[in-house]
Amino acid sequence: MGRPTDVYEELVHLRRSGKKAAMATIVEVAGSIPSFQSAKLLVREDGSMVGTIGGGCTEAEVWNAAREVMETEKPRMLNFNLGQQAAYDQGLICGGQLNVYVEPILPIPTCYICGAGHISKSLSKVATLAGFRTVVVDDRGTYANRERFPEAAEVHADDYESIFPRLEVNEASYIIIVTRGHRDDMRVLRWAVTTPARYLGMIGSKRKTLEVAKHLIKEGISVEQLSRLHAPMGFDIGAITPEEIAVAVVSEMIERRRNPGHEWNPNSKSIFAEGIPKALQIHAPQESVTPSGESAEPLPAKLPSLRKS
Repeated sequence: MGRPTDVYEELVHLRRSGKKAAMATIVEVAGSIPSFQSAKLLVREDGSMVGTIGGGCTEAEVWNAAREVMETEKPRMLNFNLGQQAAYDQGLICGGQLNVYVEPILPIPTCYICGAGHISKSLSKVATLAGFRTVVVDDRGTYANRERFPEAAEVHADDYESIFPRLEVNEASYIIIVTRGHRDDMRVLRWAVTTPARYLGMIGSKRKTLEVAKHLIKEGISVEQLSRLHAPMGFDIGAITPEEIAVAVVSEMIERRRNPGHEWNPNSKSIFAEGIPKALQIHAPQESVTPSGESAEPLPAKLPSLRKS
């Protein structure tokens, strides 16, 4: 089945897929124009389009503005005067004016909280208040239920490996690992590193994080896959209580959301913020394995630091 050609259908499709876009709408006209008021043009991240606002140089300028709007995530109003000279230059028989409103279409960020303990309750509340759609996952129905997480969009209580295929993880997803033990943390992390999620966070000390990472590396997970893990997760603000920990973690998620580059924030506590720890370089296999089971190129002993200066 082909991609939808209706701007509204495509808008919904893009948001569900975790993709950005920009919608341009003619909001005001005066005189003769090569289109009509309320005409729409949807521009995707790859530059392709659905709909039209009349073509010509006007549409080309709107396309450029749409690319900027996607980058800044801020709307713009464009004013065009299709006077006699402008109409002649564009090959248009018109002489009117039009205003075009270009707005960003952003995916709803989804936070997958794996583990339904006391810290997860605070995480779900704070993440929801910050604009994230929260999904809670645990293998214990006595913990993962609507009574404990009334604000969550979804609550799943089942074996983790049974739940993972049901989760629609994309580039607008954030995965938080707060299970009840190291073994379950590894189960979740083993899956999480194969997803395109924008943020991966795991609770625990640096020592625990190293032990989990060593174990997964021995299984064949590459250091490169693990190197985007925020663990210990959350900004270094001296958080102690579950509520404070939730604020620290959600703050880190917001930073990833608003600054989607690969640089590490100076406030990150992750063992990977300064590059690959020496303890993991020793355990890194000469040949890593991709999710498909194929051999990958050997990784360098040390990756460059991604921390902001």
